[in-house]
Amino acid sequence: MRRPARAGRPSLMGTMARTAVIAGTATAVSGKVAAGQQAKAAQQQTTAAAQQAVFDSQAQLTELQNQVASMQTQQAAAAAPSAPPAGDLIAQLERLGQLKAAGILSDAEFEAAKARLLAG
Repeated sequence: MRRPARAGRPSLMGTMARTAVIAGTATAVSGKVAAGQQAKAAQQQTTAAAQQAVFDSQAQLTELQNQVASMQTQQAAAAAPSAPPAGDLIAQLERLGQLKAAGILSDAEFEAAKARLLAG
């Protein structure tokens, strides 16, 4: 036999049904939150990987630019005629003058040797 419903209090079946609805809703919300967090974490990982790739590319570009600059500097140094230091040139000219003054070099030999030194 059925008991009469108590006034102001839900029945046991009503309480169980309400509890089941609340638990189901909580599970669904929890699942959505977890899925959203996973998606956000995956997006952050993708962004971090892309940023690292850009950083690596920039580092490689900088390294290549440094290598090109180094090669250009080496080529410019190889192409430029090596001029004697100014002090060395003056010393050589003074020596030529001394040789001319001592009579070892003629005027023509002195001028030719001086021209060679000054031409580099």
